Amino acid sequence: MEVYEAIAYRRSIRNYLDKPVEEEKIERVLEAGRLAPSAANKQEWHFIIVRDKELREKLMKAAGDQKFVAEAPVVIAACALDSSHVMKCGQPSYSIDVAIALSFMNLQATELGLGCCWIGHFEEGEVKEILKIPETVRVVQLLTLGYFEENPPPKSRKRPDEIVSYDYWGSS
Repeated sequence: MEVYEAIAYRRSIRNYLDKPVEEEKIERVLEAGRLAPSAANKQEWHFIIVRDKELREKLMKAAGDQKFVAEAPVVIAACALDSSHVMKCGQPSYSIDVAIALSFMNLQATELGLGCCWIGHFEEGEVKEILKIPETVRVVQLLTLGYFEENPPPKSRKRPDEIVSYDYWGSS
């Protein structure tokens, strides 16, 4: 699968098969995240792979009872080790760096025939308690991972002329 194919094919998956994900595939997904760029190449991330059913059920509750969180055979808690670094542009780098790593992981998962769903709706304190994450670490996102029952149709996207300007804001 070409990169563009993975981008076009990727969907947010919320229906998973009760089938474990092979260790080699999990490692390949993690390697894609490890290779992602980060501000000043700090790589201030840490990924917790959650396969234990009881822990996934607790994470489901911390994520507003979204059932697919417990149904996915793997949940990845994407954490930032240092949330203090701010780039010259004024943006904190940790959330952007972790988002880039998760994007790489998501595309790698797609190539491997796996589905993912980003979860931003969760109680960070509860996730930290469940997974014994230190107070100084931020939980940026949760990512479900597994084989999907069905691939939903693509969602509508804005037209290029609605999101792109050339040389100056608002120009076409």
